Amino acid sequence: MTEMLTRDAVDTVLTDFFEGRIRRADALAEHYTLLWQRLARSSLGGKRLRPRLLLDTHRAFGAPYPQDAAVAAASFELLHTALLLHDDVIDRDLSRRGRRNLPAEFAADATESGLLPEAARSWGDASGILGGDLLLSATYSLLARVRPAVRGELTELVDEHLFRAAAGEHDDVAFGLGTASATTDSVLRMMAHKTAGYSFAAPLCAGAVLAEAGDGASADLEQVGVELGVLYQLRDDVLGVFGDSRTGKSTLSDLRQGKRTLLVAFAEGHPEWIAVRHLWGDPDLDEPGAELLRSALVASGARTAMTELIETRRQEAVATIGGTALPAGLRKDLAGLATRLTERAA
Repeated sequence: MTEMLTRDAVDTVLTDFFEGRIRRADALAEHYTLLWQRLARSSLGGKRLRPRLLLDTHRAFGAPYPQDAAVAAASFELLHTALLLHDDVIDRDLSRRGRRNLPAEFAADATESGLLPEAARSWGDASGILGGDLLLSATYSLLARVRPAVRGELTELVDEHLFRAAAGEHDDVAFGLGTASATTDSVLRMMAHKTAGYSFAAPLCAGAVLAEAGDGASADLEQVGVELGVLYQLRDDVLGVFGDSRTGKSTLSDLRQGKRTLLVAFAEGHPEWIAVRHLWGDPDLDEPGAELLRSALVASGARTAMTELIETRRQEAVATIGGTALPAGLRKDLAGLATRLTERAA
């Protein structure tokens, strides 16, 4: 019951935030109001993973400041939504969570009003970039509401992991364009920076900071968070190619973009992959072509290699968790999360 009430408190913070922004936008422009309405909708439907990690960690250390925890947890959801908006523009994706994403919605509006496709796409991209910028700013606005004793440390924590996330995103784009070498080590480093930091390590550490659990707890949670985040991303890369409708994302997008993942790296040089590699990165790739690429990834042994790597990383994460001085209940929960991350279908 306490858990449900606390998560309800996060939703209350987010609802109040968006309602306030929509009221302010009403005085400026109709399309700006629509932007905020769609930003509010973009924050719905996710797993609330980052708020949950923060709240569960805060609770493990006694949950001494529930209102601060709810506000900080909401700020991480805004941060996540902001980065997804920017990511969709960078990757030129049109869907998110099983529906048309915000840039695609604005582009569709423009097309219906008579704009040519290029102009419509520009309107959609501009809306996605500005929406992401607004939510990044709002992340810090919410963090400013927590008590002064920890406000500075929380702000620095978010800033550091946002800094790393941008570095990871830059790596990801560079790998896809071929302007940087995508070795196994560099791809794993990209995962740690782009996803693991802000999605796992930062909210876990934030929960400890809010509870004033000490530097030792934060150091343990930083290490555990990075390992869990890499595990999450490895599984996500498999689902991005072999997933089903439950993922809410396209299984063509990564292949169309020629996204450099370890799945692809494991296939490089194999005759089965070489025979179809010209299809990888084709912006007009269709489902039959994608199926040829998937078959090659299986026949080359790449999918099996990814499965084995994920299991190895899961065992390492569980061992790391077990070796920390974190509260026993939290260690159990995090070890269970490591297993769920490897088995998830969405």
